[in-house]
This record gives sequence, structure tokens and C-alpha cells, in this order.
Amino acid sequence: MRSRRDGQVQRWQDEWWAVGLLVLVVWVGIRLAFDGWSGWPGILAGGLVYAGFMAWYVMRRRRRDARVVGTEAARVPELERRIARNGELPDDPAEQAVMVRLIRRREAKLRRHQWWALPVLGLLLFGIPLLWFAAGNLVAGVWGLGFGAAFLGWMAWFNRRPGGRCHRRSLALTGRGPEAGARGPGA
Repeated sequence: MRSRRDGQVQRWQDEWWAVGLLVLVVWVGIRLAFDGWSGWPGILAGGLVYAGFMAWYVMRRRRRDARVVGTEAARVPELERRIARNGELPDDPAEQAVMVRLIRRREAKLRRHQWWALPVLGLLLFGIPLLWFAAGNLVAGVWGLGFGAAFLGWMAWFNRRPGGRCHRRSLALTGRGPEAGARGPGA
């Protein structure tokens, strides 16, 4: 299901209401799984508030990114998908410049708080299970340590992937990467 807007194809998943609906469904599903059906009105109300906030935040981020890189907010999700999937490089030099600016913005955001965010996350993921051990709850402590180790390992691995992907896209767009060989720097 796609809609045409300004000569480009936009997916319905990129709309604000789709982001809000996804957050609402996930929030309500997780809370109902843990809390049961007894508190469903509060869960639904909290889910609506959180979904509204997340939809607003995602759309605000898209508008800011679009303003900084020089494109429309509706184009940002498509450009992000092309970067994430190592998709085809744009032929238009103006669009290439927009994609390079978006890649550089993403790289800066990935590195900005990296020096403190992963250590604090590690402290939380391993500190809380240690408190459970100290309180005598061995089962929760073991589960917490297992989850913490797996999650922190995944976060460290995941944090490296977008950086490398952005770097390869940037090299290809500026004509210095292996994908740019056939096209050349000015093609």
C-alpha cells in the first residue's frame, strides 16, 4: 500500500499514525502479557499517551533531519532505508549530496554520546542483577545477568554495524568506495 506525493512513492509505514499505531500495539501487548487483563483501561490509556509522544518525537526528528540536510521530511525515511539496505546510489548529484549529509548526520549522532552511553547501560544491566543477588533472589539475578550480557553484546555489535554501513555509503557516494568504480566520481 503506497501513496504518491510530489512524484515520489511513500510507504504508509512512514506516516505518523502508523508509527503511533505500532507503538500502541507493542506497548499494550507487552503490558497485557506481563500484567494481565485486570488493568487494561490503564494500560490502554498509558499506551495512547506513549504512542502519541513517540509519533510526535519521530516526526519532529524527521523534520529536523530534513531541514538540516536540505530535503523534505517525507524523503528522510526512504533515504534511511536506502542507506540501511545498501541500496542503489542516487543518480542525481543533488540527491547524492543530501544522502551524504544525512549519512554524516547519522554518524555524528552515533558517536556523540557513545563514550558514556554504553558504560552506563552496562552498569545498569549488571548492577541490577547484582542487587537481586544481594537480596537473595538468585533466579532473577541469573536471568538478569544472562539478559544483560546478551543485550549488551548485541548493543555493541549493533552499534558498529550502522557506522560501517554509513561509512561505506559515504565512500560510494563521494566516488572513493568499491561501489563507485563503474560510475566514477562524477557520474
